Amino acid sequence: MRPEQCRAARALLNWRLHDLAGRANVSSKTVSLFENGTRATHVAVVRVMRAELEAGGVVFINDDACGPGVALSLQEAAA
Repeated sequence: MRPEQCRAARALLNWRLHDLAGRANVSSKTVSLFENGTRATHVAVVRVMRAELEAGGVVFINDDACGPGVALSLQEAAA
């Protein structure tokens, strides 16, 4: 997960920084530093944040012709 994907995923879910931080059991500062790209974040922390965003209904799109991205899952869109 890239920092910009994290920001976009939170926006799709209407989650604030502290919403993701609480769900991932990390500090809001950790999320902020990751999203701003100002500090390298441990791979395990990024995995936990990504897992929480996916549990919320986000699907991560790998690099393709248009680049990386995020979307809401079809199940979440139908809800």
